[in-house]
Amino acid sequence: MARSTATTVAELLAELPEDRRAVISTVRDVVLKNLPKGYREQVNWGMLSYDIPLERYPNTYNGQPLCYAALAAQKNHYALYLMCVYGSAERQGKLEADFRKAGKRLDMGKSCVRFRKLDDLPPDVIGKVIESTTPEQYIAGYEKVKPTKEGGTKRK
Repeated sequence: MARSTATTVAELLAELPEDRRAVISTVRDVVLKNLPKGYREQVNWGMLSYDIPLERYPNTYNGQPLCYAALAAQKNHYALYLMCVYGSAERQGKLEADFRKAGKRLDMGKSCVRFRKLDDLPPDVIGKVIESTTPEQYIAGYEKVKPTKEGGTKRK
């Protein structure tokens, strides 16, 4: 699927073919079941986005809500973006170990877990990752490495 132009969750789901909608809906249910209070589901960047609303935290480097996780149906795979894992060797190691324990192969870039079918993604592992960080903890971590207008990062 090319990048979606949908503006609501219902629109985004409706434009997916039935088989792809079933996969996205199942993973979405896992995310929503485990998402800590304070995050919001919306469509941003052409995908489902789980973020901290600007009303709660407006001080982002790009003026967009602070993204915690996102879910997309790409052309040749699905993608679950786990920003709470990005940049944390400890969290990445835990995710890798949990995938191994579940007997699954982790196909991951910096924050993007790629999967081709629902069976590639262990729901309990994903649920643990999603529930692992409150908005307050996520904001605190973000502020430690927040990009500056000059292109670097602030280190506290």
